[in-house]
This record gives sequence, C-alpha cells and structure tokens, in this order.
Amino acid sequence: MSKIYIDDVGEGYPLVLVHGFLGSSEMWCNQKNFFSNFCRVISLALPGFGESSGVQSLDSINKMAKFVIDLIDEKKIDKFNLLGHSMGGMIVQEITKIVGNRVNKLICFATGSIGEIPGRFETIDETRKRLKEEGAAVSFSRVPKKWFVKGDQDKNYYLCANAVKNVSLETADNALKAMKNWSGIENLKDIKNETLIVWGDKDTAYNFDQVDTLNKKIKNSRLEIFKDCSHNVHLEEPDKFNDLIKSFVNQKNSY
Repeated sequence: MSKIYIDDVGEGYPLVLVHGFLGSSEMWCNQKNFFSNFCRVISLALPGFGESSGVQSLDSINKMAKFVIDLIDEKKIDKFNLLGHSMGGMIVQEITKIVGNRVNKLICFATGSIGEIPGRFETIDETRKRLKEEGAAVSFSRVPKKWFVKGDQDKNYYLCANAVKNVSLETADNALKAMKNWSGIENLKDIKNETLIVWGDKDTAYNFDQVDTLNKKIKNSRLEIFKDCSHNVHLEEPDKFNDLIKSFVNQKNSY
C-alpha cells in the first residue's frame, strides 16, 4: 500500500498548506523554500493526488478535512496557521469548522464557500462528463491551463503537468463530486479566526462573488486581490504572494 506523502520542513510555528484539485505538494515548492526559513511548513499530497497518487482517494470535503486533521495530530501539532488553495480552500474551511480553536490564522486562497459555482468556466457536471468522455489525459491537459493567465506557457505550468502524471480518473471524479456536494456558506458566520482571502482578478474558476461572500460573511477577514493573475497566484506571482502571507501570519492578532 502506498503511503501518504507529507513534506515537513523548517522549524518554528507550523504553517499547514492544503493544495487543490489536481494539485500536489510540489506545487507549493516556491512557498516551502521561502517559508521554511522562518517557520515549520507541513505540506501533504491529498489521497489520490500528486505524490500520494497510489492512495485511495476520498469523495467528500469533510472526509478530506478529517484526513488532514489526523495527519496534523500524528505530528503532535496543536496550534497552526492554515492555508488552502481552491478545493483546499474548502478543506481548510471544513477543518476550521471542526477544530477552529486550533487554527491560529486562516488563509482562503482562490476559493469560495460553495462547490458548485455560478459563472465557473463550466459546471462541475460538465467537467465530470468531459472527464469520462475524453479520458483523464485530455482533461488534465485542458483544465489546468485555465489556472494561469499565460496558460501552459507560464514558467511554472510544469508543476501542474507533474502533479497529474499518475492521478486516476476515479480520483478526479471523486474530488469533483466532493466539491459539487459541499457547501460551507452557513459556517462562515462561525469562523472567528483572523482570515486572509487571496484572489487573482483573472480567475475563471472562482469569480469575485465567491471571494466577496467569504470576505463579507467571515467577521475578521480581509481580501487581497492580485491584478492580472488567474487561479494560481502562488505560481504566477510567488514572491508577492509569499510576502503577503508572511506579513499576515507575522502580524499580531488584531483582537
């Protein structure tokens, strides 16, 4: 049985990174290199994805959240900062719902409070249908291109290509099903954690309404928008992204 891949680098206050759909631990490479200089960075590949592609995938956001919590518990980590991207942003909202008192600061990046998003470049059912009809290889080359303003010409696109190499059709479909069936909008009012919301203004996966809803309904939050970036700001503008996150986690809590 393949084991879950989990990277644990640096020392200090833990920062847990949760990737999104068709992601991997490697897609955080620019963040791991930067943040490991001043804190402990925990970055896993979710079951079925990236470096954990040999592990049976999960079909609900709640199960994924509990899986991440179990890994954090195994490492005897009590409190931590938490950053989730895209589907990972849903997972970190769910983690906060379950163990919110252990989350110091929350970062919701290129995500929303519902899985089935009006205005997405296509509905989740359409993505699932095309996945089954075209096969994994075609879908995995088609969808990640939409996450960059420069498409597959972006210098960091190769990280997306690496991430999907061994991902099965079943894993991708389970994740799409998990997103479609998830809604966290009722939980937003209960998030007391200081929260940073990050979004690229050219994101076609999550539109402005999604991040605006997060910002309006999470009491102690602020929204930072990156101009001329799409869904993968951490790969399109890694230095600016890293500086923003660092200043946020290093700020004294405002309450």
